[in-house]
Amino acid sequence: MCQAGAVELHVVNHPLVDHKLTLLRSQDTPSPMFRQLVEELVTLLAYEATRGVRVEPCDITTPVSPTQGVRLTKPKPLVVPILRAGLGMLEGMTRLMPSAEVGFVGMVRDETTLKPFTYAERLPKDLRGRQCFVLDPMLATGGSLGGTVRFLRDRGADDVTAICLLAAPEGCDHVEALTADFDPAFRLVVAAVDERLNEHGYIVPGLGDAGDRLYGLAQ
Repeated sequence: MCQAGAVELHVVNHPLVDHKLTLLRSQDTPSPMFRQLVEELVTLLAYEATRGVRVEPCDITTPVSPTQGVRLTKPKPLVVPILRAGLGMLEGMTRLMPSAEVGFVGMVRDETTLKPFTYAERLPKDLRGRQCFVLDPMLATGGSLGGTVRFLRDRGADDVTAICLLAAPEGCDHVEALTADFDPAFRLVVAAVDERLNEHGYIVPGLGDAGDRLYGLAQ
């Protein structure tokens, strides 16, 4: 985990992560396999992203004797996929943490102001005390992810982690600027940080449009 400004960036270094990401990058990987690989990769990333999930001691009885364990604290963690591509990451996250609650955010860019705005959301009005885990496959320009994180913060969330498959340096810089006042720091967990954005806003080398590869073109 390295910290730059107010962002803790964790690039997960694991051979299975690299293997699955390589298959995701290939243009020859069909959508059904792509969806399965995303779920598997997200579960690996989520394992790292949840190292700081809040737990509390609890008493249980095994078949042999009483003992003490831990359980997730309340309020439960909140998983927030960004529509639509973030939905492809939800199964992989909830497989690891099935007791978490799930909210949704739809974020798009205003073509006049070029600023992100929320067109749909299903979240608690008060997020104070909630650990939030945001799912967005590609951190490209950082507009959607940055806007969502600020939205959660404005609702009172004091602990926000984002999980992305890939990030571009430009997106990391943008999100860092938007979260400069966060305490504790905003955390970002990714499989890789790629070279750059191209003139069309795609991550290079990237893996293409994650939403289209997950679900096909929406005509």
